[in-house]
Amino acid sequence: MKLCDIAHARTGDKGNISNISVIAYDPADFDYLARELDEQRVATVFSSIVQGTVKRYDLPQLGAFNFVLSQALGGGVTRSVALDAHGKSRSAYLLDLDLAER
Repeated sequence: MKLCDIAHARTGDKGNISNISVIAYDPADFDYLARELDEQRVATVFSSIVQGTVKRYDLPQLGAFNFVLSQALGGGVTRSVALDAHGKSRSAYLLDLDLAER
């Protein structure tokens, strides 16, 4: 099963920080996603572009998580030579992640 089967995502940026929010379609999937999407796993997914830390903030009342990826935008939106300087496509990349069977 892919992450996109049970969740959607949004992205944002500020300076050299990118954030990805993952929101479960069904809040009942929150605990399952909490086990599957820890900071280390998301850091591994983006290891080629994130030079800093990955911090996860849990929002159980929304059935969501916010991942903050520091040093992830090549120096910042206005300084980066990256094709996607804002990191908007990163949410789609994360949603393609394979999840373990429940």
